[in-house]
Amino acid sequence: MPLSDDGVREHLRGVAAGLLTPFDGDSEIQHAKIQENADALYDSGIGTFLAAANISEYHSLSREERVDVTESAVDTLPSDACVLAGVGGSTAEARELIRAYDRVGVDGMMVMPPDHSYIHEEGLIRYYEKLDAATETPLVPYVKGFDPSVRYLRNLTHVDGVVGIKYAIEDAVKLGAAVPGSADDVVWVDGLAEPFAPSFWAEGAEGFSAGVSNFRPEVGLALFDALSNEEWERAREIRNVALPYQNLREGTGEGNTIANAISVPVVKKGLELAGLNGGAVREPIQGLSEADERRAEELYDQLDDDIERVIG
Repeated sequence: MPLSDDGVREHLRGVAAGLLTPFDGDSEIQHAKIQENADALYDSGIGTFLAAANISEYHSLSREERVDVTESAVDTLPSDACVLAGVGGSTAEARELIRAYDRVGVDGMMVMPPDHSYIHEEGLIRYYEKLDAATETPLVPYVKGFDPSVRYLRNLTHVDGVVGIKYAIEDAVKLGAAVPGSADDVVWVDGLAEPFAPSFWAEGAEGFSAGVSNFRPEVGLALFDALSNEEWERAREIRNVALPYQNLREGTGEGNTIANAISVPVVKKGLELAGLNGGAVREPIQGLSEADERRAEELYDQLDDDIERVIG
């Protein structure tokens, strides 16, 4: 049975790991490997999971595949885990996907950043209102890819059904300005992973999405404990453990000038190095070059040493 709204809110106050989609050499989804990853992360202490998310290669999945990978997560995880499913596209498409997710039994809908060429803040509010009208399941809008106003962020929290906001804008000041006027029962989540967790926490965030914690969950769990206990110096030290590998995710890769192009394959490489399942990627994402593979291996070894030194 899906969690209550309050149950979802409580899970958002923690570390949310993305469930990446392992593809085989023929670009087919390996569902058993998704489940192995989910089980391992849960056993390590992660309780909140993002299925069919950006990091899951949402836009390379068909509607049916989005439902299938989410169902794989729901089927394998215990009932006390929280599964948020990625949903987006046109209003009609999003409502259809929401209904399919409801049949699967997800705990919440993570509404993906708008991928429309032209958007309007009030139009976006109406979009969320229409999605909310299609379900009793709570919504967690993912704010990324445009520069929203403080007014918009506050208004978003007052949409019925919204229990949390995944905030992925590199602007801690704007977050701090939006939080005081937002609904009291909405949880703000740092959507930019460990690097921004301390600064966003100081401005009102109560949870964060995983970066290196997708494959080394002890980093995120230790960082969350430090932030919860207001151990700021330790929090920054743990954050710094994640930075070198996280910085690699911002790279362009070879034969390319677009930033963050290797973000997903770098995390998939981390999963493999940690003994989990990464698998291949689908176009338009490109796999790592030999040079980037070697760099990821070097930084993983450094990460391993730093975890032992700082976290133990």
